Amino acid sequence: MGLFSRNPDSGDGSDGEKTSFLEERGFIASAIVIGAVLICLVVWFVAGGRSETPSADPTQSPSTVAPTGQPTEAQPTEPPPASPTEVPSTTRNTPPPPTSTTGGCHAKNPSQVIPRVAAPLSVSWQFEGKMLIPIQAASGPATTSPSGVRSCFAHSPTGAVLAAMVLLGQIQNPEVSIATLHNRVYPGPGRDAAIAQAKLTAKTPSTVAGDVQFAGFKVLDYPENATRALIQIVADLNGKAYGAMPITMRWYRGDWYVELQTDGSFNGSVEPDILTSLSGYVRFSGAA
Repeated sequence: MGLFSRNPDSGDGSDGEKTSFLEERGFIASAIVIGAVLICLVVWFVAGGRSETPSADPTQSPSTVAPTGQPTEAQPTEPPPASPTEVPSTTRNTPPPPTSTTGGCHAKNPSQVIPRVAAPLSVSWQFEGKMLIPIQAASGPATTSPSGVRSCFAHSPTGAVLAAMVLLGQIQNPEVSIATLHNRVYPGPGRDAAIAQAKLTAKTPSTVAGDVQFAGFKVLDYPENATRALIQIVADLNGKAYGAMPITMRWYRGDWYVELQTDGSFNGSVEPDILTSLSGYVRFSGAA
């Protein structure tokens, strides 16, 4: 079971056969079982008959442009900062060294332009568990706690996108998953339910193989001076199709946090989408 997972026997799904995207409802708890290695935890996903091999290539090489702008919000509760240049590893046994005290949530007046066509610039991709996550000096994450939880993102559309991806990547890593739920989810019954579910499934061995990575995103809603943002995150499902899931982010205590439903899931009974291409989405991936 896992985030953006699919049934390997489902073929191309052309006859209406359903494909499992997130096999359990409650997206947060199922990713702790880390089988399909990707972005979320307890959520079930059943896509109706459209999981064909995509014609578009989700791979995108990160661009190199100097970061811009920086915000004035309060510091998050998670010290010390993480290095945007650390060497990727399949797991994190120790947190990366401190680096930025000016980027992410420390930035002043970050750009409020919503990325609708071009991907964020000057991004490096690092492994979090088996999944590549984006790191940008300008928009974050700028802080990593002693337990390895990344935080401190710019109060901007780009900051919200990066926060969603990094959080989802950390949730699938068993070394930091429960700490991430404690520290990067907006307080409330949803967080409590997700943590309880995660603890129940944390010792369950993974039985699903897969190679799932981020492929792109779309900013669905980001009002001026947003305290909430809705970001659609897309994953490449083993090169067979794309899975898209809307993630609600909330600006709280000077940083972006994910907001969950009361059952501990991202979207309750709402099913994620299976896409055959990235048309209409911003391509954003660290996978080659």
